[in-house]
Amino acid sequence: MDADDRALLEATARKAIAGAAAGGREAVDAVLAEIGWLDLLHDEPRAAVDVVFNALGALGGTATVLDDVVVSALGVEPRAELGVLLPPFASWRPPGRIEGSHVHASGLATARAGAADAMWVVCSAGTELWGVTVPISVVDSVVVRGIDPDAGFRSVRVEADVAGATRLDAGAWESAVAFGRRAVAHEIAGASRAMLDLACAHALERVQFGRPIARFQAVRHRLADALVAVESLEAALGAAGDEPSVETAALAKAIAGRSARTVAAQCQQVLAGIGFTTDHLFHRFLKRTIALEGLFGSADEIVVDLGRQLVATRRVPTLIEL
Repeated sequence: MDADDRALLEATARKAIAGAAAGGREAVDAVLAEIGWLDLLHDEPRAAVDVVFNALGALGGTATVLDDVVVSALGVEPRAELGVLLPPFASWRPPGRIEGSHVHASGLATARAGAADAMWVVCSAGTELWGVTVPISVVDSVVVRGIDPDAGFRSVRVEADVAGATRLDAGAWESAVAFGRRAVAHEIAGASRAMLDLACAHALERVQFGRPIARFQAVRHRLADALVAVESLEAALGAAGDEPSVETAALAKAIAGRSARTVAAQCQQVLAGIGFTTDHLFHRFLKRTIALEGLFGSADEIVVDLGRQLVATRRVPTLIEL
């Protein structure tokens, strides 16, 4: 996809999501289906994930397209009626296990779990990985009423006998987690940029001592720190897309979590009192980044895990060819 095509895709996706966001998740899912989300994911997976998830973050939209990203990375044909069981919050291990013909699983799911007819579950059985499709009738799901209830996440448990399972390649789950991490990191990047834009607009409009607070050096320093964090994240995501691997996706996701914290802290201080209330749009993006930061592992946990790997292997991998 060349630059012109990508720019057109970005404009189309943002316009569609912006127009549907007020209608909630179902409206956003519907409009993404209309513009050919699944075809785009099949033909141009990097552009599809980069553009759509960044737009969702920037516009505060909610959709269930993460299901499609994960199942497609597992080699399964995505469809609107198929959900996927994600790992529990702050984890990235396979969410299920198989004992004989019985599946035990628990984790998170998007709002699609409330409307799908089946759910795809990745399970471990010793050193092997298996994928099973379970009917939604045996899935016990409860809506998560956490810091961001609008995100639509559900807590899911599955206890069921299965008639058949598909054996997965050894690296299939790692590839799916990497793709999911990149998608979530792009959404965090979009939300972080939105928080910065809100703070900049406030700094230009808010007048104290006869001049906009954007002219005060302390305010400029905070906004500059937030800008560096956002652009560092965007650069990391670009590198992770250019050199896709388990390691680059993990680092991009870790940088996303830490960048979002920096942006939130600096922008909330610039917004002052209004930034600590629900009267301003800022809170929606702050809550969304907090909720997303735990999907497929938090920044701190990913960094600790990578550190353990470095100590164990005594090898620093080449992440990007310069």
